[in-house]
Amino acid sequence: QLARWNDTGMGYDPAAATIPQLLAGPVQRHPAAVALRRGPRSLTYAELEALSNRLAHALRARGISRGQLVGLCLERSPEMLVAQLAILKAGAAYVPLDPAFPAERLAYMAQDAQLALLLTQSSLTGLLPWPRERTLLVDADAALLAAQPDSPPPADELAARPEDAAYVIYTSGSTGRPKGVVVPHRAVVNFLLSMARAPGLSASDRLLAVTTLSFDIAVLELLLPLSVGAQIVLASRDEAMDGQALCALLLSSQATVMQATPATWRMLVEAGWAGSPAFKALIGGEPLPPDLAAQLLERCGQLWNMYGPTETTVWSTIMRITDARDITIGRPIANTQVHILDPRGQPCPIGVPGEICIGGDGVTLGYLRRPELTAERFIDDPWRPGARLYRTGDRGRWRHDGLLEHHGRMDFQVKVRGYRIELGEIEANLATHPQVARNVVIVREDRPGDARLVAYVVPRDEMPGAQALREHLRQSLPEYMLPQHYVQLQAIPLLPNGKIDRKALPAPTEASADASAPVRDAAAPRTPAEAAFFDLGGHSLLAMRAVGEMEAALGSRIPVRRLIFETLAQIAASMAPEAAPPPRRSWLDRLPRSRRARARASVED
Repeated sequence: QLARWNDTGMGYDPAAATIPQLLAGPVQRHPAAVALRRGPRSLTYAELEALSNRLAHALRARGISRGQLVGLCLERSPEMLVAQLAILKAGAAYVPLDPAFPAERLAYMAQDAQLALLLTQSSLTGLLPWPRERTLLVDADAALLAAQPDSPPPADELAARPEDAAYVIYTSGSTGRPKGVVVPHRAVVNFLLSMARAPGLSASDRLLAVTTLSFDIAVLELLLPLSVGAQIVLASRDEAMDGQALCALLLSSQATVMQATPATWRMLVEAGWAGSPAFKALIGGEPLPPDLAAQLLERCGQLWNMYGPTETTVWSTIMRITDARDITIGRPIANTQVHILDPRGQPCPIGVPGEICIGGDGVTLGYLRRPELTAERFIDDPWRPGARLYRTGDRGRWRHDGLLEHHGRMDFQVKVRGYRIELGEIEANLATHPQVARNVVIVREDRPGDARLVAYVVPRDEMPGAQALREHLRQSLPEYMLPQHYVQLQAIPLLPNGKIDRKALPAPTEASADASAPVRDAAAPRTPAEAAFFDLGGHSLLAMRAVGEMEAALGSRIPVRRLIFETLAQIAASMAPEAAPPPRRSWLDRLPRSRRARARASVED
């Protein structure tokens, strides 16, 4: 029975399985079709091909080819897609470096990856101390790029092979440092061919892309449309964070497909998105709540639940959801096998939970320069000699109807608003604060749909303030990994066996159900006027609600980005009816100095 459920064979030529080869067909068939739209700009397939070919030749001229890693640090623009394709055509692999990440994290990833070259733009050069001679600027070096030939680079010994790396994605690491997952071309090609078949995408579709390139699900959003001749509608960072802006973009672009995490879909529903019977919603990154599934089924013609770790190439199982009361992660995608194993590595009987282990063509090459960790997580596949299984650390089971259920993590890795987070990485960085003796970080969901990171701290002497702890963590962690609450404890509660008793950790007392209260009450004595919304326990989903409530109450709308980077006093003053006209200087220049560089880096062109 299990062998039949894992019989997912789909024919393709592994020897010709590289991404440039897969994407060449639609360029020939649809040269005049629009490949990409971003605001008022658009590129046809022929234009995208020419631009990426020129950049690929420029990369080859700089010595970039097969086996090398190129850092990709660009804002969400057509140039980002051009650069992604050019690196692949040159034969190298791209390493996404999100401009919104802390400088320390970007520097670590660049050094760990041993980048051969950094591909970026002039406005972002201050983010990463990287030699100019090992940097290519897509704007300042425009004349050099324009002089290159617009034909594809030759498919010679410098071009990538199917087993060569296509990209390296850094994910949260339990030791306190992120780790790079090396994903080969053949795994990506197998994934794209499978996705084109189910959930399905055709040349008539328009896919709205909302995900940062540093999150591997962006591979579907940017490469799947190009593999079938469809159109990409690229949302800006601000649009992707604003429910109403996203609603407007879905409507104006006439998008037919969108992929997002449950948090983004919930944001859309709360913004009043009505959907369409012809619309296809892809959802993944964290468990699909039944109430959200019911809301999406009312608004969409198709709802697909997607599951898979980065280590097995984006998604490994999919399921079309038709009943919100019966949510599963479905069946393996093409050329993929899922085994449920017990602690001895033996198959669990049908219906019995165990560890989800994934094999097949999607299994990646392991962790970059981490052979011990690779050997621990990537094990020999007893069903396919010479192949490997990836131990996900997720708990699940096969149902008797041949569908898979996901039962959460077996360790302390979590998904919060779609981001994969090792709680140990937060704990390791928090432990470096001189006043922190011990700490433990967990995810709490004391109200349905409102998952929050909470840090419990045993101080060495006096308890540091929450703001001081946040600023300490901001030096090394991105915003999505910062706990919303910090709770002082005299001691970490323990079980009789000496392990941490996480169930005994108390709920934070400062949580508020009213999302916009911190902004409305910025002048009140109990609310620090110089604090930011996120410093008072806010997160991205609450920020969307707060913006909506403020607009309803005051009749004006602010960008969500201001809640991240401005203090409540600045926002409240700018929205007050008697407020003086705003100064001529940019709002970036009004930020505290510690936030200014990161905010400037994440502003759209």
